[in-house]
Amino acid sequence: QVQLVESGGGLVQPGGSLRLSCDVSGFWFRAYVMSWYRQPPGKERELVAEISNIGGRTNYADSVKGRFTISRDDAKDTVYLQMNSLEPDDTAVYYCNARYRGGVWGQGTQVTVSS
Repeated sequence: QVQLVESGGGLVQPGGSLRLSCDVSGFWFRAYVMSWYRQPPGKERELVAEISNIGGRTNYADSVKGRFTISRDDAKDTVYLQMNSLEPDDTAVYYCNARYRGGVWGQGTQVTVSS
């Protein structure tokens, strides 16, 4: 059974940090590109960051460059999103995605940035 389980979300003040994790099972994790998306309230889902399956090449949305870092641990079948210098506009539900069989999603984790 394919599963992507996100964790690490929560409420944080502007300027703070959070680290999201996505634990994967049910397919050969290391063979697939992994991504983080987010969906702010009332808006469409958007790509935040992605990491390749070979070489660990990364790509980021312009809005998070220099603040967020995506990484993966193929030994643990886990992908991470380190988020620093968080801003209120980063408030969203964050989803993990695997480019497996057209795309598989986690259930999402809420990140709220507010004072």
